[in-house]
Amino acid sequence: MTAADLVGRRLCFGLPGPDLTDADVRLFRETGAGGLILYRRNLGSPARLLRLVADLEAALGRRLLVTTDHEGGRVIMLGEGVTIFPDGLAVGVGDEPALAERQGLIEGRELRRLGVDLAFAPVLDVLGTGYSPNIGIRAYGTDPARVAALGAARIRGLQAEGVSACAKHFPGLGAARVDAHEELPVIDAGWDELRRTHLEPFLAAIVAGVDAIMTSHPLYPRLDPAPRTPVTFSRRLVTDLLRGELGYRKVVISDDLEMGAVSALAPIAEATVRAAAAGHDLLLVCHSADAQRAAHAALVEAARAGTLPRRETEESLARIDQLSGRRAARAAVGGPRAEPDGDALARDLARRAARVVAGTVPRPFAAAGATVVAVFPRLSALADRITVEAAMRDEAAYVQAACAPLGVRPRVEVVAVEPEPAEIARVAAVAGAADAVLLFLYDAHLHASNRALLDAIQEAARRLAVVLMRDPWDAEWLRPGVVGLTAFGWRCCQIEAALALLGR
Repeated sequence: MTAADLVGRRLCFGLPGPDLTDADVRLFRETGAGGLILYRRNLGSPARLLRLVADLEAALGRRLLVTTDHEGGRVIMLGEGVTIFPDGLAVGVGDEPALAERQGLIEGRELRRLGVDLAFAPVLDVLGTGYSPNIGIRAYGTDPARVAALGAARIRGLQAEGVSACAKHFPGLGAARVDAHEELPVIDAGWDELRRTHLEPFLAAIVAGVDAIMTSHPLYPRLDPAPRTPVTFSRRLVTDLLRGELGYRKVVISDDLEMGAVSALAPIAEATVRAAAAGHDLLLVCHSADAQRAAHAALVEAARAGTLPRRETEESLARIDQLSGRRAARAAVGGPRAEPDGDALARDLARRAARVVAGTVPRPFAAAGATVVAVFPRLSALADRITVEAAMRDEAAYVQAACAPLGVRPRVEVVAVEPEPAEIARVAAVAGAADAVLLFLYDAHLHASNRALLDAIQEAARRLAVVLMRDPWDAEWLRPGVVGLTAFGWRCCQIEAALALLGR
């Protein structure tokens, strides 16, 4: 095999749409990319998704390693034919490893019917005590032992049903204070803290036989002091620590090399070679064809120059081939569909997580005949960027249905995800005229406009309950007497579990 033949198979690319184009085929044929990552943009329908993969493999005459992000909750790329489970933090609060394993079993069956080989899950980052804008509710929590137990259980479930799991983000991203998609995180943890806190879940994953581990892009200056060397570029952390000290022998994957944290340090060509040299087997370049071609060209040049030793590339390909070869058929029989008992499990996980995190729920929350206003974000506006459940795309109808078990029929005010001052003032006036208000608060920690919305409604409302939809850390801004509810996320099962606390 030539250098170009070898290195291309270490690349995993995303495609721009739900239907295969000649340009897509040329990209994979000319680069020899070995992996495909599936996004929302590829899911015209489950049937179209399977056709996209089948057509690409047929055109290439070879099998690809098909991957996707499928964490549950906030991060789900393929939102049809699957159960929408709660976020990791909800599962962590419930702390039932048997249920986490059951979740993995269900996800494995569903993803295999969609033709997926490898799920980039579970998240094994251990949260710190401060606010984490990127990991947050994606993680199982702050206790390393709990994260380890739940993550290992989910890995066993996924892999028992034929989908390889990928533990992420080694050696731990839970203490990052900025989002690596946008900026470069710097984590000031030393070796003692790493071994005491962050490594335990990854060690448990290795013992559980996890098929892949993903790194990410933070700088750990006390672990690798080399300038401008995040984990992605660090041979000290990928090869010496993960391969050498921890003895991991399976596939190591980079996070997306097009993220802002990486582009702040190096162009895509340099980043790809440095990530390969650090010891990653599979290199993710997820979005731009120009970046994908540049990554391939740089790998070929580095291989020809000897910067990337052929022996290491061959060892990487052997690990990738072993992973790909676990599944003979592209998809499990039966066609894409959600498991019949998945929804009940999702609701059970959400119910176990639901908490009153501020105030005391009055009984009843709203008396018979009382006027109730519900303020809810226009999540349908996000549907081109994140998976929004079908029921929630008509926000007013959804809120009415979710409140019906409480015997409450609220007037629903749907506001922008980041409301303008005039909209805030209007809604606050409506809230001030009501007997009781339900505010569904979306990320006041990230969006100053939602902090302003919260403050305005707290000033106006006579009685107020706030459902913390995404970040429970927003509870610190609730005033005395305001009820705070959460199930640690905003999937339907979580919203309904939080609302149920008002009716107990």
